[in-house]
Amino acid sequence: MTRLKRQWIMDWERDLPNWSLPEFSTRIVNGPHRWHVQIAGNGPDILLLPGAGASTHTWRALIPTLAGAHRVIAPDLPGQGFTQSPNAARSGLPETAEDLCSLARAEGWRPRVVVGHSAGAAIALELSGELEIPKVVGINPALDNFEGVAGWLFPIMAKLLAANPFTANLFTFGASRSRARRLIEGTGSNITDEGLEFYTRLISDRRHVNGALQMMAHWSLDGLLEELPKIEADVLFLVGENDKAVPPDVARRAAKTIPNATVKSFADLGHLAHEEDPDRIVSDIQNFIEKSD
Repeated sequence: MTRLKRQWIMDWERDLPNWSLPEFSTRIVNGPHRWHVQIAGNGPDILLLPGAGASTHTWRALIPTLAGAHRVIAPDLPGQGFTQSPNAARSGLPETAEDLCSLARAEGWRPRVVVGHSAGAAIALELSGELEIPKVVGINPALDNFEGVAGWLFPIMAKLLAANPFTANLFTFGASRSRARRLIEGTGSNITDEGLEFYTRLISDRRHVNGALQMMAHWSLDGLLEELPKIEADVLFLVGENDKAVPPDVARRAAKTIPNATVKSFADLGHLAHEEDPDRIVSDIQNFIEKSD
């Protein structure tokens, strides 16, 4: 395992060759961002969106299978992974969706399906109307604001942390495999050592950590939650009942307000269900895609 230096910053030339599926990686400049996108396969477009704090690596076991019948498109979110972003104000939900729309239109992508994990599921639903995407899959979708005092306290804390230039440095100081393991286990998931290595590298990168903090600081679901009853896409939520990051009932409540939404749960999986058991998750995605196509 590579020994990580303090205040590590992932470098494209140095680190991409040892990243997940580097043969599919490309860089695209669009808007304020210099995107890292992995593109594989041929066929109808399917867009994969990671959650906050993750990257394209989270789809490493799904991309090769889905690429058998689709052109799979998987970007890193602004300021995270290898995607560079100079504008923190573009980290909120509507701004991220708007910038992804711009990227998709500029590149000629026409997703028939978008799969989003956690906060990526919120972005997927936001995109579905703008890009006329007929099918959305949300894996443990983060579709609820904090309740009670946390509703105003946590966003304020996130803004204060993101505004402090030393926060990311403090978080990444001493980052290790054991810290990554504790963070992942805290979500209710158990993943492979390979997956833990990727997360160790991410939480050791102060630029990535700052990008995730900026996303938290600018995040609001209020607009999307009001629009859920108007969503026209067919929606499937895949939910791990062991998820300790997003309560499983969040998906069930959201599904009740979306006209064409169903929920499938997995008793033995947590927040990173697609990394814990990619075969089951990709099978359900494929079945959902094929249904009524």
